[in-house]
Amino acid sequence: MDKQKELTEMLFNLGVAKVGYANLQDILPKEFSYLKSGVSIAIRLSDEVISHINATDGPTHTYFHHYRTVNSFIDQTSFIIANQLQKWGYLALPIPASQSINKNGWNYEGLFQHRTSATQSGIGWIGKNSCLVTEEFGPRVRLGTVLTNMVFEYDEPINNSKCGECDLCVKACPSQALKGTMWNTNITREDMINPDICSKHMKNAYRNIGRGAVCGICVKVCPKGKDVLKR
Repeated sequence: MDKQKELTEMLFNLGVAKVGYANLQDILPKEFSYLKSGVSIAIRLSDEVISHINATDGPTHTYFHHYRTVNSFIDQTSFIIANQLQKWGYLALPIPASQSINKNGWNYEGLFQHRTSATQSGIGWIGKNSCLVTEEFGPRVRLGTVLTNMVFEYDEPINNSKCGECDLCVKACPSQALKGTMWNTNITREDMINPDICSKHMKNAYRNIGRGAVCGICVKVCPKGKDVLKR
């Protein structure tokens, strides 16, 4: 069995919902340019947990706990990926599942965007809710990424949104942070969402739930992938 197939099979056995391999050679920032590839994973969230998010009342305590649990699973799985790649003699950098780095005041960002690797590995596109949207599960997934210098048979990138005319997430956003922009690879985060408004609303409105760290309304209302729901 070749190494890529072995890695993919291992990840599906661990419970990963989707796996993709991205050629990031022309995308990575300078400090990571020697790492050519991204291994992207998508973990499916519980549809039942998401279903209890209310457009008026917002997230639940269970959703906050679920969110943290999935992040922990992503970090553990990313460690397993990195460890396996190192055993094969490659460099591997697991990107934290939910780490915020503050370089410019409130403008928090991750070490590297999981959504960039996920779109370039064909896992999904960035929806009008500024979340990664998959064909199978909609935005009800969390993402993980491992950067590596191992070269793979890369998946076909997705470079344009498939949201079409749908704007349910934009209308449902209680903070009005979403701008309704159709994503493509030339669109920035700021073109799609005002993260400051989103963050301030969560901290003010949901401070009793994980100190205002989650919302999830735009995830709950997305119709994409709802045909897999068992309810």
